[in-house]
Amino acid sequence: MNDHNNNIALDTAMTTTTMTMIQALRSAMDVMLERDDNVVVFGQDVGYFGGVFRCTEGLQNKYGTSRVFDAPISESGIVGVAVGMGAYGLRPVAEIQFADYVYPASDQIISEAARLRYRSAGEFTAPMTLRMPCGGGIYGGQTHSQSIEAMFTQVCGLRTVMPSNPYDAKGLLIASIENDDPVIFLEPKRLYNGPFDGHHDRPVTPWSKHPSAQVPDGYYTVPLDVAAITRPGKDVTVLTYGTTVYVSQVAAEETGIDAEVIDLRSLWPLDLETIVKSVKKTGRCVVVHEATRTCGFGAELVSLVQEHCFHHLEAPIERVTGWDTPYPHAQEWAYFPGPSRVGAALKRVMEV
Repeated sequence: MNDHNNNIALDTAMTTTTMTMIQALRSAMDVMLERDDNVVVFGQDVGYFGGVFRCTEGLQNKYGTSRVFDAPISESGIVGVAVGMGAYGLRPVAEIQFADYVYPASDQIISEAARLRYRSAGEFTAPMTLRMPCGGGIYGGQTHSQSIEAMFTQVCGLRTVMPSNPYDAKGLLIASIENDDPVIFLEPKRLYNGPFDGHHDRPVTPWSKHPSAQVPDGYYTVPLDVAAITRPGKDVTVLTYGTTVYVSQVAAEETGIDAEVIDLRSLWPLDLETIVKSVKKTGRCVVVHEATRTCGFGAELVSLVQEHCFHHLEAPIERVTGWDTPYPHAQEWAYFPGPSRVGAALKRVMEV
């Protein structure tokens, strides 16, 4: 499942363009706004301003204020409107300006969007995509840096997605918009303009130097429930997603350990088949994510690996995560699970 050609639906004659993740996300919304009249895009500063990260820049001028528009500063209102739109046939793409701001909309997401199909015995559903920039690495402090994926992965009726590169970002966003389930679409802010390996003191690498920045110009999709093996290996399996995909790859290179790095992409539903196959092959597993450790999504991954691969494990499963504290502004890089911490975990499982 590490071959993009096996995971996408696209026109093979399509041209490609080098894109950042921001440009890829904008391209996905552009494609779907043109392709489907039921698609609408809205959120705080999304219309005239083009979004705080400029992900929607130019879309209002192209499609008008009835298709791309601004919303009041009310996350509960944004999600509530999206639920109603979805129930009555539209396909809304709503932006929560930062994932940290989504808490006031918890009731609308959990009690309304996620349960509408179940509560109506299948008569209604809420096909909606909630885009949320997440994670640290930009000195955003405790209110602009949180990774809150575990809040959504345990909610029945939601899909939770987190891309790690421009190619996947566009394909996954298009697939999310077309899906009939409500999708939580988490976007790691630190990856908007380039792959980040955790070495904050080194020059930023632009996406133009990474193969995953070659993005088809038109329509294509990446499946919502398929993981990607971004680095094949035979000694240890690393389960990760978002920014820590690149941190894990660099940690493997710096330690010289032949680690197989799996980018989950879709956190829920989860591609358990790819995970189990890899762990049974390597006999070792390290889980890496930026969110806090206690009750983080990594705990579920550890449990699943233990249940399905126990007799194949050669060492205890390791977790490398953020600390159980608010994201500190001044000590951001002490909190962030960088390559040295990931590398130390790789060494520990190999030494058992």
